[in-house]
Parts: sequence; C-alpha cells; structure tokens
Amino acid sequence: MDQKKSEAFYIRLREQLQETTKWPSDYLYKFIVLSEPEKIAQIHKIFDNTGAVIESKLSKKGKYTSVSVTVNLNSPEEVIVKYKEVSQVEGVISL
Repeated sequence: MDQKKSEAFYIRLREQLQETTKWPSDYLYKFIVLSEPEKIAQIHKIFDNTGAVIESKLSKKGKYTSVSVTVNLNSPEEVIVKYKEVSQVEGVISL
C-alpha cells in the first residue's frame, strides 16, 4: 500500500473506531504471515507487556499462520500505532 493510500486508510479507521467504540476497549487484530518462527515472534514482541492474548493457528498445508491478538487499548490512535508496527513485519497481511 503506498503512503497516500495508507494514510487515508488510517484516517478512515480512526473515524470509524471513534464512532463505533467506547474507549478503553478490547480490540481484536488478525494477521496472516508465513509460518516462519521469526516472523511470528516479531508479532509477539510488538504486543509484549500489553496484556494481549495471542492465538496462532497453522493453515491446512502449514505454509501460513493466522495470528489473532486481543488487547485492551485506550484509543483509536493506539490501535493504529500497533497496525503500523506490525506492518513492518515482512509479508504480513492485516485482516
């Protein structure tokens, strides 16, 4: 996603979260990443010390891993910060 599209996405997301969610709130992230231990570990590290509950599930053929992260956050800005951090993990897909 190019920078301009990316910023537009985050602006829309922030607006939607402000309108639909009472903060602080639990937020569920879902990511798909290649089943490489270092990539999964990178996602875990981003959510270290946040009290997040992280669940991983291997795809049927084992090539990909779905990572679900539930964490209590205080604002839409905190949600976006984590999305941006995880987007630095090579090949990650945010759902």
